[in-house]
Amino acid sequence: MYSHASMTPTELQPAATAASSAAPTAGAGPIRVGIVGATGYVGGELIRLLAAHPAVELVGLTGRERRGDPVGDVHPHLATTELALESELDGEVDAVFLALPHGTAAQRVPELLARGITVIDQGPDFRLRDPADYPRWYGFEHPHPELLGRAVYGLPELHRVEHIAAGEARSSGTPALVGSPGCYPTATVLALAPLARAGLIADVVVDAKSGVSGAGREAKAEMLYAEVNESVRAYGVFSHRHTAEMEQELGLDGLDFLPHLIPMTRGILAACHVRPGRPVSQAELDALYAEAYADEPFVTVVDAPPATGHVLGSNHARVFVRTDERTGRILALGVIDNLVKGAAGQGVQAFNLVFGLAETAGLEALPLAP
Repeated sequence: MYSHASMTPTELQPAATAASSAAPTAGAGPIRVGIVGATGYVGGELIRLLAAHPAVELVGLTGRERRGDPVGDVHPHLATTELALESELDGEVDAVFLALPHGTAAQRVPELLARGITVIDQGPDFRLRDPADYPRWYGFEHPHPELLGRAVYGLPELHRVEHIAAGEARSSGTPALVGSPGCYPTATVLALAPLARAGLIADVVVDAKSGVSGAGREAKAEMLYAEVNESVRAYGVFSHRHTAEMEQELGLDGLDFLPHLIPMTRGILAACHVRPGRPVSQAELDALYAEAYADEPFVTVVDAPPATGHVLGSNHARVFVRTDERTGRILALGVIDNLVKGAAGQGVQAFNLVFGLAETAGLEALPLAP
């Protein structure tokens, strides 16, 4: 059985068309930003985006056992960036992006918040509201469960109001804490949220495919070229950690999720097979999705099944929905770049809202990723 009792916090929220009252004045100077965990794939994407952000000054990049290493030594495509990697975050910063393994960020966040630093956590440590979900899905007891209620789930399309409220609190002296969504939940939730909000999901199976960069940069035997090339593999069967996020944000219990690894570098396609609780026409679906996403800067409802290549290197998501007249089921597709809209770009989008900037700042026209 599916429950829609928790749909209130996940209702699609109007896009911000202007900066909030927390926006810096023209003479306020750039926002000083640090990145902790800058050597991984997500860290590299954060550097790529924030180095060109019109309101940001990157003042600290850290990576394990780094001592002044040029960014280009770790991320060759960023060789023109005149920055270096250090082992610790030194100097004054206004905001920190954490791109760390699960369980690590939670140890560091209280100290950063105590220093008045806004935190955008790109990992899972502040995505889930229920502390009991962490030992179940991630294998650790959350060290600071008191902060879970404070954290904003960093999917602006569903939680824009909370982002802006966190920004207003920040301008009054209370630093914000954002838990950025996972890549699979981003594609899936955007594909299904209009249906969930309308109470139309009686049952759903999510079949998703991801490029290998979604598993991170550390070498794993199953990620070697010889293991991935010319092959598709299901993994996380009945146990993938992102299931908890999908159920939380869609207000569902018992969602079936099966991810697959495919031989490409980046991109996610989530195919969501829905059995609705009542008959639904295509006209009703079209109206539902048009209303939900008409004003969203980074979500486009398309008329033909989208491909991951359509959003490569960008912060955009494309969504497609069709009813199957023969079976009565609904097919909803969502595609994103897992490292941008599924990670770094979404973090920057949330950062923009929290700091009262235009939501699209630094994300409007991104070049194709390497």
